[in-house]
Amino acid sequence: MRGPHNIWRLVRTGATLERTGAMGQVLEAMEAPPHLRLIARILGWPFKWLGLRGDPDLPPATRALTALGPAYIKFGQIMSTRPDVVGDELAMQLRVLQDKLPPFPRAQALRAVRDELQMPIDELFSEFSEPIAAASIAQVHRARLATTGEEVAVKVLRPGIEKAFQKDIDAFYLAAWMVETLSPSSRRLRPQGVIAHFESVVHAELDLRLESSASAEFASNTAKDDGFRVPSVHWFMSGRRVMTLGWVEGVPAGDIAAIDAAGHDRAALGERVLRLFLSHALRDGYFHADMHQGNLKIGPDGDIIALDFGIMGRIDEYTRRAYAEILFGFIRKDYRRVAEVHFEAGYVPPDRDIDEFAQALRSVGEPIFGMDASRISMGKLLAYLFEVTERFGMETRTELILLQRTMVVVEGVARSLNPQINIWRVARPVVEDYIRDNVGPRALAGDLLKTARVLARFGPRLPQLTEAALLQHGRSEPQPGRRVSSEAVAWFVAGAAIAGLVAAILA
Repeated sequence: MRGPHNIWRLVRTGATLERTGAMGQVLEAMEAPPHLRLIARILGWPFKWLGLRGDPDLPPATRALTALGPAYIKFGQIMSTRPDVVGDELAMQLRVLQDKLPPFPRAQALRAVRDELQMPIDELFSEFSEPIAAASIAQVHRARLATTGEEVAVKVLRPGIEKAFQKDIDAFYLAAWMVETLSPSSRRLRPQGVIAHFESVVHAELDLRLESSASAEFASNTAKDDGFRVPSVHWFMSGRRVMTLGWVEGVPAGDIAAIDAAGHDRAALGERVLRLFLSHALRDGYFHADMHQGNLKIGPDGDIIALDFGIMGRIDEYTRRAYAEILFGFIRKDYRRVAEVHFEAGYVPPDRDIDEFAQALRSVGEPIFGMDASRISMGKLLAYLFEVTERFGMETRTELILLQRTMVVVEGVARSLNPQINIWRVARPVVEDYIRDNVGPRALAGDLLKTARVLARFGPRLPQLTEAALLQHGRSEPQPGRRVSSEAVAWFVAGAAIAGLVAAILA
């Protein structure tokens, strides 16, 4: 991790940050202490002439990252989801990072497809276009299947991208170690943990089998969602370095003029994209975490079509219930209940004062609810909420930060389609439906049924378990006048209770 090649990479990175004017901005966003800022400048300024220039039309941070190459571009994208680490202003800049690089030649892509799928190209495709989109990790070609004539999109990893990324990741770990060593106060941001999170995301994106699986799972979850589609995966034409999906026609969700020209109802589309995202997060616990306009199309029939499944978010059932209750509490302005949910979920340490916390939550909610409907933002609410909970001792939860960041992006898409959209009016029925089905008596009945099903699997073994417990007790107790232990009684009572519960449910 600390070899000369990694040190050189850090020097080149510092020089590029200095040359593009991004060094000061990055250090400020990271709240770096004075001595760390001095060291960074010493590492960067003398070698400034070695730094890369980048595109002068881009903001300094994005200019530097695009100049440094694919790993840095991807790191910038992921850091745009972590305003808790880089600050809101820099995160906002990184969200518009242009993830576009020069494509690699079509011939190289064809060789990669042939080698991955172990078949001659002419047996796979009758047509295979030049690259139609090139990003930091892969590029996409439009093709036609040789067997059926179906049009497909073929995604191919860049040659050598795995090795290139690993080299830069090693350098990132060295940088994180230096930051933690030189600035102990930075450890609250867990720099090495941030790099580990980045590494896990990148490794998932470098194996297109995982993206294919994510696409298939997302498609299965959303199959019954009206007005929403996910392209189908062609599994036998997909592998670690190649992914083939059905081709979809449509206009980009960001092309308002084309949407209007096609006669689509933008107000309805704006509401639908927001409702769908909330449904996916709450109902399924699995959501598209990169749902910007570039990854959404509007089909000729008005369906919203999702693309690119490299970054997906997942939240467990318990967290979904807590998140829904928090949102519902804010919708009803029941700040005491919102505070209770935080304590019940263990988000806030139990030694904090719940009344003070409820008062702090009111300071978050009231200003937002006082806004004009067109300015109300759920993403902003969640951002303010995380600020308050951090003051009360809540640790950073990456999955909630990702959810909040995606919520901001989805709100942006919804407002671009319908600037007058009332976020709370659209969100309320989705949250209320989830609360009705998953919190309260109905949810309790469902939980008991799930528990009974688990226990029922042990039903045939209950007699043997009880007998084994009694025999074990018999071997460990003196024979004359022995008494049945509380453990054996507990086994027997538990067995009878389980049997009775299962019988009652199955009756």
